[in-house]
Amino acid sequence: MAKANKILFITQEITPYVPESEMSITGRKLPQAIQDKGREIRTFMPKWGNINERRNQLHEVIRLSGMNLIIDDTDHPLIIKVASIPAARMQVYFIDNDDYFQNRLQICDENGEEYEDNDARVIFYNRGVLETVKKLRWCPDIIHCQGWMSALAPLYVKTAYREEPSYRDSKVIFSLYESDFKQPFHPDFANKLMLKGIAKKHLTMLHGDIDYVTVCKLAIDYSDGIIQQSEHINKEVLEYARQSGKPFLEYQSPENYADACNEFYDIVWNAGEEDKQED
Repeated sequence: MAKANKILFITQEITPYVPESEMSITGRKLPQAIQDKGREIRTFMPKWGNINERRNQLHEVIRLSGMNLIIDDTDHPLIIKVASIPAARMQVYFIDNDDYFQNRLQICDENGEEYEDNDARVIFYNRGVLETVKKLRWCPDIIHCQGWMSALAPLYVKTAYREEPSYRDSKVIFSLYESDFKQPFHPDFANKLMLKGIAKKHLTMLHGDIDYVTVCKLAIDYSDGIIQQSEHINKEVLEYARQSGKPFLEYQSPENYADACNEFYDIVWNAGEEDKQED
């Protein structure tokens, strides 16, 4: 069995940068465990406004910053920052922007209200990661997306970025978490996320209320493998994943999770190789 050597983690939360949760603990421990097993990793998360840059020693990577991403006909500068977790011998890259992340909390504001532009923040984050990895001239074998904040990466990799050298052979895995959002995305979401290479046929499910279920289904459609990350997740999403016909990793206890993921990466990678041989 061939081995997937390079793993890109597109993560929603990582401790110690944000408070501990199931997602942030996984975001911290899984990349380290996979690196310890001999694979090469890169790890990304949003630069949420509640991250203390001084205490966590974030600094801007000038050579990677400076690009503008156009969303909804507006230019938004892409700022890349980096920090290290010495105990894990691991670097974390942060996607930042003054409009979407600076001085703003994670999904909700100080009053517990979800930000109305969370849909645009998702678009900016996913495109920001993919553009930055291109600049790094790094070609991931597996792209592991953690949480709904990463849910557009599968679509982008399989459409707008499919001919990019960095992603031409990449396989995408999407992890399903209990964590969700309550306020549906803007009705114009499908138009906002459009890029060259994406056609309306790719977005047929994005109509009506674009909620957590819809966004997860879109990620499942364009992923090569699915992981049930939380023990309890939306039943409709779970059933959709199981019926997709794609490699599916059932919920694993925390002590078994890293080993199970490590094996699953190669299962997904080799399933893709078999498909190419059949073609």
